[in-house]
Amino acid sequence: MKFAQWCAFAALLAAAALLWNLRGVLIELFGSIVLAVALSSLVGALERRLHWRRWHALLLGLGLVLVGALLLGAVLIPPFVKQFEELVRQLPEAAATLVQLASGSLHRISLMLYGHSELPEGWLQSFTEPSDWGVSRSLGQLLGLAGNLGGGLLQLLFVLAVAVMFTAQPRGYREVAVALLPSFYRRRFRQVLHLCGEALSSWMVGVLISSVCVGLLAFIGLSLLGVKLTMANALLAGLLNVIPNVGPTIGTVFPMAVALLENPWKPLAVLLLYVVIQNLESYVITPSVMHHQLKLLPGLTLAAQVIFTVIFGPVGLLLALPLAVCLQVMLRELLIHDLLDGWKRPRWP
Repeated sequence: MKFAQWCAFAALLAAAALLWNLRGVLIELFGSIVLAVALSSLVGALERRLHWRRWHALLLGLGLVLVGALLLGAVLIPPFVKQFEELVRQLPEAAATLVQLASGSLHRISLMLYGHSELPEGWLQSFTEPSDWGVSRSLGQLLGLAGNLGGGLLQLLFVLAVAVMFTAQPRGYREVAVALLPSFYRRRFRQVLHLCGEALSSWMVGVLISSVCVGLLAFIGLSLLGVKLTMANALLAGLLNVIPNVGPTIGTVFPMAVALLENPWKPLAVLLLYVVIQNLESYVITPSVMHHQLKLLPGLTLAAQVIFTVIFGPVGLLLALPLAVCLQVMLRELLIHDLLDGWKRPRWP
């Protein structure tokens, strides 16, 4: 290799290392793009319907989103806070009841198997003693969690601010990206970016349909079980369904805690209900919706979640599906259509 080629290779390695070190910022920028696509759909609809300027439609769209978020918070937060306070007050009593039930069951099983019980009386009571709960250590963990939440809040504000900027002038930022490519390929790259935007819009519609189905199933199931705060728990299940794998697990915790206040065995019924709902969502609803909207294969979706979580961390898991959608469009249009399909079969001697 010549000296110029070595310099180009070294520059390529340096660029790759720089991008790897900035992967946290890049994934946040992609999150801003996803939010900007969603907000641009709303702003564009208002702009066409009301015949307003872009800035006026943007202000109205932000106002509608803010009002919707406040209404949703008014529906979810007050009952959650009230029920959480009640849960904290009754948790020791519920834990003692569960310990007694578990101890009695283990004693009966030991009597059935061995004819006598080898378990000492009250051997599980130590788990309900406050002295064994590690209060000081838990306090330190809570302080660390508060620090992480503060950093996460700053990142969220950065993502929201950039998303609003992208929404205000989408064409200007798109042209900046297009200008980085050679002139002969800019028109084609504009088409690819347009296809990526349409794919992201279709993904958002699919997620909305899936979340509505999960919320309705959770509402029906919790109503049949007689669990309190049915509407709030159903809304929470639908909202957390946006986060792959982790969101549904988090959404199961609160209805189980609410059910624990009523009956020690009711949380098991709630857990079984949510397992059934998530299996329906994972194997019936989401594959059908996503295949209809995007032709996205379930195996590639799962692989994308694992790979992007390893590379980008928890944010990569949250944005795994939109990343997979954009990469699918990029690979299909840039690699397959523009590069591989144009190759001619060589003539071998």
